[in-house]
Amino acid sequence: MKSEYILGIWDGHDAGAALIRGDEIIFAINEERLSRRKLEVGMPRLSIDACMQYAGLKPEDIKTVAASTTDPAKTLTRVFPSLKEQYYLIRRRKKAPDRLDFFKKIFKYRFTELPPNFASRAVSRRWLRTQLGSFGFRDYELRMTDHHRSHATAAAFCSGFNESLVMTLDGVGDGLSGSLWTLKNGSMELVKSLPATTSLGVFFEHVTNLMNMRELEDEGKVMALANYAYPIADEENPLLELMGTKDLQLSSNLRSTELFRELKKILWRYPSEQFAYMAQRALERNVLALTSKALRATRMRKIAVAGGVFSNIKTNMKIAHLPEVDGVYVFPHMGDGGLALGAAMAVNYDVTGQYQYRLKDLYLGPAYGLADIMAALEKTGTHEAGTAGDDQGAADDLIWQRIENPAEAAADLIMAGEIILWYRGRMEIGPRALGNRSILARPDDPRMKDRLNLLLKKRVWYQPFCPSMLTEDAPSLLQIGKGRPEDNPFMTTAFPVRVEKRGIMGAVINVDGTCRPQFVGDENPAFRELLSAVKSRLGYGVLLNTSFNIHGEPVVCTPDEAIAMLKATGIRYLFMEDVLVENLDAKNL
Repeated sequence: MKSEYILGIWDGHDAGAALIRGDEIIFAINEERLSRRKLEVGMPRLSIDACMQYAGLKPEDIKTVAASTTDPAKTLTRVFPSLKEQYYLIRRRKKAPDRLDFFKKIFKYRFTELPPNFASRAVSRRWLRTQLGSFGFRDYELRMTDHHRSHATAAAFCSGFNESLVMTLDGVGDGLSGSLWTLKNGSMELVKSLPATTSLGVFFEHVTNLMNMRELEDEGKVMALANYAYPIADEENPLLELMGTKDLQLSSNLRSTELFRELKKILWRYPSEQFAYMAQRALERNVLALTSKALRATRMRKIAVAGGVFSNIKTNMKIAHLPEVDGVYVFPHMGDGGLALGAAMAVNYDVTGQYQYRLKDLYLGPAYGLADIMAALEKTGTHEAGTAGDDQGAADDLIWQRIENPAEAAADLIMAGEIILWYRGRMEIGPRALGNRSILARPDDPRMKDRLNLLLKKRVWYQPFCPSMLTEDAPSLLQIGKGRPEDNPFMTTAFPVRVEKRGIMGAVINVDGTCRPQFVGDENPAFRELLSAVKSRLGYGVLLNTSFNIHGEPVVCTPDEAIAMLKATGIRYLFMEDVLVENLDAKNL
């Protein structure tokens, strides 16, 4: 008898849906890719529909739905979605805060610290059933899972580890800021829950907000800016006095709103880059201290992690360097956007006992074939190279042609200094472009960073771009240390670049000599073929790879969006499967 489908849903920050069956992850997508609103919030109606369409299912085919998080704050925003929408607009700088914003902030942080109770669970279940009923779901079982259990399950069951410590750290969810578990032979046991009253995620969220950046989105900018500060000794870092670890807990004398006020006072005394450095150092030291204590207490040598705090690649790198650690696995969709998948896995374990998934790649979203690509080109009036366009409208600045070997053609253009758009196969899940929705360029030209920012990214100058490289070339380019590239191939951790290879990595290296790489094996033949073609010209299979989007917008999903972005940015070449589209109105930058 075949296992039943389980539909996982998440209706909070970075909402999404996932579909699994047995040990197979069939489909996963986040709502932003379909709604076109970055980090979308609310019921993932488009994502649920995409899951069902991909698998050819009807609502009656789904017998189990998994959802996460039932704390009072989450329940309140379900019942009154305008609260969630208002916060979304303010957080994304789409709406100015009002006079009562400070008091709303106090209420928000205090209220989110409350754990689930009987009433919040009951109301959340009823609301979700009403929403699912509007889709036509009828004879199914709705199972709710804890926020941090969902994070932990995803990390543990995709890690490939037989035994490990499992750690989650984020802002807040179900009254907790984190959790510690042990994984042994497919069984997970809770070791410690970390109360939401002390949260490293909220700490870094406050820092991001105070630096006039978007919390829950720009924390990576804080991490990047920290590299440009003059180092401050730990004994002179006032942020280290605000939070610490005691036994297997985080400890602080300050509640979340008091912490915000204290951080604001400290920021007034320091330049932004030094404040960022002190915050990054405080995060690293506390995470490392907690990790070391937990490893010793559980007598584990490997660790699997998830939760938004572990989007901090510098912290992940330092965990891997701890003497107590023999292996680290970072779940690649570590933030709340991965909760739909984690909830589905947790429920699947409860129902069937399934506890291992082979997450070989993250190409779990929709795919668009040649027919879709040609239809999108026809809609724009784009004509084939060498023919006269029937439509003399605005689209006549685009021409297309079918090419026999896209990898060789793309490698030639890249080595000639071109920036190309690369669109193939199924869309990636998670925050990183991994070779199916990517912008690609030479890795060895430091000027490429400024060119990309001028053309389309328009990011802050200090944010580095990242490399994709052939797995077998990684030891020659990077200081790998104890870890294996195969364990974390999805741009989830930093690695030092070998000093003698920093020239060839000039466009993808951070000022501190590290990079955040993707390691490409045999999971993406087309992208591997392109990297191999580059290797035949450059000596190494490595490229600058950044996400196929304009900064602040979601990664493109459809061929129509890819073509629209080609026109909007002024880049010259777009590869879609074996179709090359050329923008004759490209900018010469």
